[in-house]
Amino acid sequence: MSKAALHSIHVHPVKALRGQALREAAVEPWGLAGDRRWALIDEAGKVVTQREHPHLALAAAELLPGGGIRVSASGLDPLTVAVPDPVGTTTARWSGEKIETVPAGSEAAEWFTTYLGEDVTLVHLDDPAVRRPIDDPPYGRPGETVSLADAYPLLLTTLASLDALNSLIAQGDHPDEGPLPMNRFRPNVVVAGTAPWAEDDWKRIAIGEVVFRSAKMCGRCVVTTTDQATAERGKEPLRTLGRHRRFGNQLAFGQNLVPETTGLVRIGDPVTVLE
Repeated sequence: MSKAALHSIHVHPVKALRGQALREAAVEPWGLAGDRRWALIDEAGKVVTQREHPHLALAAAELLPGGGIRVSASGLDPLTVAVPDPVGTTTARWSGEKIETVPAGSEAAEWFTTYLGEDVTLVHLDDPAVRRPIDDPPYGRPGETVSLADAYPLLLTTLASLDALNSLIAQGDHPDEGPLPMNRFRPNVVVAGTAPWAEDDWKRIAIGEVVFRSAKMCGRCVVTTTDQATAERGKEPLRTLGRHRRFGNQLAFGQNLVPETTGLVRIGDPVTVLE
């Protein structure tokens, strides 16, 4: 087997929107630079995701120098949004958490309201180190922080595990839904050159010179059943994960990572299992 190496890098500047692939990325304590620093909230302050609005997958966000974004979607003119001045905050509510965020302004709100067909506000997480500690005991540790990702700074997946999952899907009740592409799982880093499910047992790894700890396996939700190119939903992979990858009440695919050090990761970097 070839040595494990970083196969691809992905950031999703706006939570729930289509992301972008990068050749390299800076690792910050709360995740990859620019990843999930923006989100949409509804009138009640609840964070809006593909769980409720699968067609968010069809809107794209591109990270710009300085942390701004350029958003685009069919039928709308692209919009460039600068990082807002942190002169006031609004509360974003996510899975029982209350996170103080900075509204992006009326133009961005109108753009996304037009796209979704309901009133929403685009918000920015100005300082993850202050705003959002990891709130998932006992897996999060004191001082660890996260962006607007679901719970942890980075999500790692492997090509070998996806191949194994697709083989199981091909043998199941909905073989026509496979093979699934990796974007169903919206990872940050994808690793090549491992055995299937090897990542289940990793406790600490290094990607190049940056060290991470594995917090826990990633429990998957309905978003994985959403075709990221069409926004249509099916049964897979949750049907197959439920049969073959059930751990307690979670259907697992991938590993949640927390950076222990910071630095730059690049495609092709060696991935070394430390523990």
